[in-house]
Amino acid sequence: MGKIAFVFPGQGAQAVGMGKDVYDALPQSRAVFDKGDEVLGFSLSRLVFEGPDSDLKQTVNTQPALVTTSVAYLEALAGKGLKPDYVAGHSLGEYSALVAAGVLSFEDAVQLVRLRGRFMEEAVPGGQGAMAAVLGAEREALAGLCRSISEEGNTVELANVNCPGQIVVSGSQAGVSTVVERVKEAGGKRAIPLEVSGPFHSSMMMEAAERLAAELQRVTFNPPAVPVVVNVTASPVTDPEEIRELLVRQVYSPVLWQDSVEWLIANGVDTFVEIGSGSVLAGLIRKIDKTAKVIGINSLESVQAEL
Repeated sequence: MGKIAFVFPGQGAQAVGMGKDVYDALPQSRAVFDKGDEVLGFSLSRLVFEGPDSDLKQTVNTQPALVTTSVAYLEALAGKGLKPDYVAGHSLGEYSALVAAGVLSFEDAVQLVRLRGRFMEEAVPGGQGAMAAVLGAEREALAGLCRSISEEGNTVELANVNCPGQIVVSGSQAGVSTVVERVKEAGGKRAIPLEVSGPFHSSMMMEAAERLAAELQRVTFNPPAVPVVVNVTASPVTDPEEIRELLVRQVYSPVLWQDSVEWLIANGVDTFVEIGSGSVLAGLIRKIDKTAKVIGINSLESVQAEL
């Protein structure tokens, strides 16, 4: 049998009602939501279970909501005897992965991502930044197009390298609009503007990264029980101080998801267990390698199924 990686989704995977089934059925999952409410000082669980969707979509709420839901499903798996050889998470999901690896306590992680969401929202005034998903472009060609547009004075950069043919760009409103208009120059079929509150994973997030760095210094980072394959380098990290530093860089650096999955597969992983809301990562992993096995843990039913 090959190796197992636990992977955790990021922003965009949220849905009103996520995690409610394990909250109702399993005391260990209920305890995660209750702890989240307690440390944040408001009823995050009510927002997650009842909405409204417009409030759940606010970055400052989405980030702690997704981490709490992922950790609740992770706890639901406890006792099933399933142990990962590696963990990884997509952007925000890296914090869930760090909880899974024992690097961060859940309490610290949920407070950090609440602040991370706030800092990211506040870094760029509304309407000045944007993101778009580019379909069908070659990475190098798209990076070149972004460089030439940025040199003209409109910042735009690669933000998420998700899978072959799907790359998200991020930057100024004008920079992203120009990519959308000129996408064919990079061999792209089309570019779809994303509903986001800021230019995440771009150099426009430097201020957010600096504010987050100060908060990360206050938190204890433990050595991971299993290696964490991080977004910034797409390679495994086991040094707690390096993990702390990479979380700062992650805010303004591209998420190398495709590279991370390729590294895991090259190092013997044949089963990915996606833990948390939705199945976004399963779709991306299958586009990277059709033969990879992906198990989704996103419902009580999936937890109870024979793994």
